[in-house]
Amino acid sequence: MMDVSSQMLVYVKVVEMGSISAASRSSGQTPSAVSKQIRHLEDHVGHRLLHRTKAGVAMTDEGREYYEKCRAVADKFLEAEAHISSFNGNPKGVLSVASSVAFGKYQLINALPEFLKLYPEITISLELTDRQVDLEDESFDVAINFSEQLINPNAIARKIMKNERILCASPAFLEAYGTPKTFSDLANFNCLRTSNFVGRNAWEAEVDGIEYKVIATGNFVGNSADAVFKAALSGLGIARLSSYVVADKIASGDLTRLFPAYAQKHADVAVIFASKRNLAPKIRVFLDFLAERFQRS
Repeated sequence: MMDVSSQMLVYVKVVEMGSISAASRSSGQTPSAVSKQIRHLEDHVGHRLLHRTKAGVAMTDEGREYYEKCRAVADKFLEAEAHISSFNGNPKGVLSVASSVAFGKYQLINALPEFLKLYPEITISLELTDRQVDLEDESFDVAINFSEQLINPNAIARKIMKNERILCASPAFLEAYGTPKTFSDLANFNCLRTSNFVGRNAWEAEVDGIEYKVIATGNFVGNSADAVFKAALSGLGIARLSSYVVADKIASGDLTRLFPAYAQKHADVAVIFASKRNLAPKIRVFLDFLAERFQRS
């Protein structure tokens, strides 16, 4: 059975079109189905709303007063329909994004001018954070971080960029304290750690099918990869950082890469969102843009 609000909309249509048959043709329903909805509505309000005439239907006194209330409901419904239909045009509105600090600073912000030029009716609200965010509880549309950070089984991760973690230190640190010869030697060096990731300070790598693991220890803990990056540049110790953060500094010689043959796993960057169903256009175009933009970079 249709709910009362749906029956109110049918009632408005019958009144304004002047007959049940005209209303049925307009709505794609049979005349008997329309008549049944009017009867249910009359039973609900406890009054006769319409009576039949040779020309069609006419409102009773109670029906005329009730029509004004139903018309207001219909207006709100049409307003809501028009609003949601506008979403099917140009993507628009505020897009709430959470991103890891390093990716946001070194990659995402540089790409936003291109995105906003394509979609000028979208406004970006960006929070840079390395903590674990809850998309639904915190009302973020998307979160950008490492694939390994997907812990909500109801969320979806779409990989947008290949990435590897790189072990590195400044030449000054290596000159003062020496260079580790084997991966296990890292346990004897000052390693720069992050505080916001469970398990991130267990440094794992693989070479020739053999896996290695060292628990990083040292006298510095930063709450973001960016803090660790700055600490490494200043000569505090050995860091493990994403390639997109340190590539330029390694190329310039400000940082020296250690163990380049060792593959650092689980470092690809992903955009995480709540569901594929009924995605708002602003979210869909952002997902597509990120995938295209960073897969070609």
